[in-house]
Amino acid sequence: MKEKVKYTDEPMGKVKVISDFLPSPEELALKDETVKVTITLSKTSVDFFKKEAKKYNTQYQKMIRLLLDEYTAHQ
Repeated sequence: MKEKVKYTDEPMGKVKVISDFLPSPEELALKDETVKVTITLSKTSVDFFKKEAKKYNTQYQKMIRLLLDEYTAHQ
């Protein structure tokens, strides 16, 4: 077990205050706007994404969506 931290009431020295740069909880909770579509893909492609998604513990549909988003961002 780790040792407990002992806090003391001593001066900390020179402290630098930084501005708040983290996103708000509301920004973190927002989901991308999505549109549901029906698409027919080859079994080989779906199997590939399912296998890769399992390796990285994610959803294969999300991987396909991100791939399409990257493609469209570069066009």
